[in-house]
Amino acid sequence: MDTASALAQLHDFTQRIVPLQPQEWEAFFSIWSPMEASRKTLLTKAGDTERYLYFVVEGIQRIYYSKPDGKEATLVFSYAPSFAGVIDSLLLQQPSRYYMETLTQSRFLRAHVQQWQQLVATHSGIAALSHKALLLAMSGIMERMTELQCFTAEEKFRRLLQRSPHVLQLIPHKYLANYLSIDASTFSKLLGTVRI
Repeated sequence: MDTASALAQLHDFTQRIVPLQPQEWEAFFSIWSPMEASRKTLLTKAGDTERYLYFVVEGIQRIYYSKPDGKEATLVFSYAPSFAGVIDSLLLQQPSRYYMETLTQSRFLRAHVQQWQQLVATHSGIAALSHKALLLAMSGIMERMTELQCFTAEEKFRRLLQRSPHVLQLIPHKYLANYLSIDASTFSKLLGTVRI
């Protein structure tokens, strides 16, 4: 992986959230290391404590919950450029209830939680960046909860297409249907009839 190019992606992404001072950029960049994972790799398992914050450079991942009977609920997709990881396990340093897996070959930068926490404690700009990124994630979760609880299957499908039309080509439809909490046959029907 071209680490310089990956760090440039990280810079561009975080610059749009909260710009940092030059010395903060230097400290922030120093904690990230490159990592690659093949398709269908479990990066985090239920019961493990999340040790890394990921920045996605390439590929698609999902975070999901799995019941003992094997039924799954896809909660989040991540793809470049974005932060990724099982955030509650990372922040609280408690065992995860969720799995994080790669759906495709993936490339990341990752930072160990202790290094990230140390930077947050010592650099106000990095603390502000982390805070704003968490607020944006929380806003997205609240929007998604509203869609799941209040919207029809077609409304959920339309919102997905309006927000992220490219995911139809990137993510297997069975996972998208699960993410929207609609059955695969309904998803297929909507795919053939709904136009944005």
